Formats: sequence, structure tokens, C-alpha cells
Amino acid sequence: MSETTSKSAAAIDRAKAEGRAALIGYLPAGYPDVQASIDAGIALARNGADLIEIGIPYSDPVMDGPVIQAATTEAIANGFRVASVFDVVAGITAVTDAAVLVMTYWNPVMRMGVDEFSRRLAEAGGAGLITPDLIPDEAAEWFEASDKYGLDRVFLVAPSSTPERLEMTVKASRGFVYAVSIMGITGTRQAVSGSAEKLVADTHAAGAERVCVGLGVSTREHVREIAAYADGVIVGSALVAAVRDGGVDAVGKLTKDLSAGLHRETAQA
Repeated sequence: MSETTSKSAAAIDRAKAEGRAALIGYLPAGYPDVQASIDAGIALARNGADLIEIGIPYSDPVMDGPVIQAATTEAIANGFRVASVFDVVAGITAVTDAAVLVMTYWNPVMRMGVDEFSRRLAEAGGAGLITPDLIPDEAAEWFEASDKYGLDRVFLVAPSSTPERLEMTVKASRGFVYAVSIMGITGTRQAVSGSAEKLVADTHAAGAERVCVGLGVSTREHVREIAAYADGVIVGSALVAAVRDGGVDAVGKLTKDLSAGLHRETAQA
């Protein structure tokens, strides 16, 4: 599959053609229940999100912050099963044009079987997988299945990634590369945003056409800042908190507000 048939690449390129960065929203599958997570995903798409990440709740979420951890713990307690993620993806793709990716630790995919998981994701209309704990060196089975079913492979890079690792990750990825940079408790906004901006530049220099940033983004101002240099802006915890505090309506309202920061001319003005 070429980049031209990648659903994620197409969604980011559509945003670029409109003079803006893409907005990528994250929601956990099955929170607070399966139907509510479908409805929240639809609200995201209808209020300005170009791509949607649906996270599989996992019992040991090493990379998730407290808001997402609490939501995934609740989803599991409410009886979420991994196979339900395909119902969530299908429910969103049936009525919206957003590219829908599943974000998951690798263990649930291995348990179901990489080929079986990939086939079911493709049948549900999914665009691909974001795999935070899978590195390209260990992804041979995923390369094979993603090629077979036409799925995007989104790997992660961080400020600590070496030039060799960046290049390997860029080569392995399809759709976009996910740049992780931590913004949060220290309050050193300039230094942190500087590391994200440098990481995006380095990843582009390593050959990536599309680099999207997940940064603890929670406000329109954060979106505007990142949209000035990244191809996409990823929002997670703020949207999950919106689901928790105000349900589907709150998700739609926040998405609309965040999407107002995406336009490059306003970002650079």
C-alpha cells in the first residue's frame, strides 16, 4: 500500500490543503460504555477532528496519565472486551469521514493474533494502529499483516530518539509519525515546546512527510502553538476529561474550540 491510499495520510493532507494542521482526538474504547464511546467519536468527527484514536483499555497502561488510566480502569470494570474495539471503530466509520486508528499496547494484538486483529480492524473501516510499545525491530509480523490489509503503521519517536532510531522509525511508519514530548508539571513551557519543535524538524529531516505531536495538549493555545510547526496535533486527556465531566456534548464543544487553533495563518500571525 502506498501513502496515497493511506487513510491517515489522506486526512492530514486534506487539512494541509486547507492551510491548517490536522486535529487528532483520542478516546478510550468502552468508556463509559461501548455506545457512549461511539457517540463521543462521532461528536469528535462532526466538530473538527480529522483523525480519531481509539485506545484499547489495558490493565497495565505504562504510558497513560491519570485521567486516561482512570477511564480505562472503569471501562475494564464495566466489562470491556478487546473485540469490542472493532464495534467502536465500525460505529464511527459508518457515519463519518474521519480516519480512525486504534492505539494499543502490543499484548492484546498478540493475544488475538496479529493477522486476525488486522483483518477485523480493516473490516471495521479502521485506518491502522498506533503502537506505543512496539518498535520497528520487533514488528515483522505487523509489517506483513498491515501490508496485507492496507493498514497504517504509526510508530513513536521521542526527544531521546537517536538519529539512527528516527530514520528507522520513519521508514517503518505509514500514515504519520507520532512525536511524543512531555509538557506538564514543570511549567517550563518554552523549553518543552522547543524540544517538540526540534523533534518534529528532526523527524521531517529523517524523511517523514507527516509528523503529529502529542504533548499533553489541552487548550486552543497549545493547539495553535503546535500547529505552527507540526502536521497534526494530538489531544487525549482533555477530551477524556470532557467525556467524564460532561458526556458527548462536552466532547463536541471542546473539539470545536480546539479546532479553532489549527489554522496556520493564525498560528503564525
